[in-house]
Amino acid sequence: MSNSTTMKDFLLLEFSDLRDQQIFYAMFFSLVYLVTVIGNLIIAVVTTLDESLHTPMYFFLRNLSMLDSCYISVTVPNSCVNSLLGNSSISKAGCATQVFLVVFFVFVELLFLTIMAHDRFAAICNPLHYPSIMNHHLCVHSTLASLLSGLVYAALHTSNTFRLSFCHSHAVQQLFCDIPALLKLSCSDTFSNWITILISILVVGGGCFIFIIKSYIHIFSAVLKLPAGADRTKAFSTCVPHILVAGVFLISGSYVYLRPSTMSVGTWDMVLPMFYSVIPPLLNPIIYSHKNTQIQYALRKLMTRMVFSGNVLRIREAFPTQLSHGHVVAHQYT
Repeated sequence: MSNSTTMKDFLLLEFSDLRDQQIFYAMFFSLVYLVTVIGNLIIAVVTTLDESLHTPMYFFLRNLSMLDSCYISVTVPNSCVNSLLGNSSISKAGCATQVFLVVFFVFVELLFLTIMAHDRFAAICNPLHYPSIMNHHLCVHSTLASLLSGLVYAALHTSNTFRLSFCHSHAVQQLFCDIPALLKLSCSDTFSNWITILISILVVGGGCFIFIIKSYIHIFSAVLKLPAGADRTKAFSTCVPHILVAGVFLISGSYVYLRPSTMSVGTWDMVLPMFYSVIPPLLNPIIYSHKNTQIQYALRKLMTRMVFSGNVLRIREAFPTQLSHGHVVAHQYT
């Protein structure tokens, strides 16, 4: 048997054993990946260029969009390329890097979702004190604190996993390197690893979950006291998307990490990790752009500005002298 010092690579689970299905799934997830990245980048660009969206809510939404673009880029492209090339191997260093990045992005996204719940709570339940509660310094410092704590958290779990010896097999029963799948391959004592995972999920995941639920209990209590109309609809339109994304992310992620390790590997073992690594980044631009009228308006305004600027440039190229003269004349009357 080979241990962790002699094992140089792992074999990842493939979409299917049939070549035609491998190509189909690779093309399908490639399309999902492109839609997700483009959608999140559009939200990031719109919330950056439109000054009316320079608020704490859209500050964190912009950060969440950029985070999701990076998060899905860790797992899906590698799986699609491996499926197209018929090569499922990944080096040990590459596997460790993937584990580190997945844990980092999962941790930071969870903190971002929690901070966004606090932002909605402050905006709806304490509107008069909202500018002082969610000030610029708090937004920046909470973002930096989330990123730095995510680095420490990911480094702890990654080092704790790869200090083990892997001698049972080098076939990871997962589409990407994930800690629960790797622990099943170890011939070392993994009890302390599972205890660390359990404690961290209960403390971090459970704490964030309780905070989000508590925030939305207060939020919905305050919203239901409002008269039925535009204000109540607007409040629900900004809260429901966040609840859906957070719910899918927390439920699927918790099941994958907390399910008994003795359970047999099946279809759900492959599908559920895709839920917390693909679905939340995909839902983010779809739900927020569909439910949020401010983003829709800002996107239309940006597209109109781009089209109008393009028309002006074409006119200027066709009639440079007349346009310059007209601009000077208009400037004199303004």
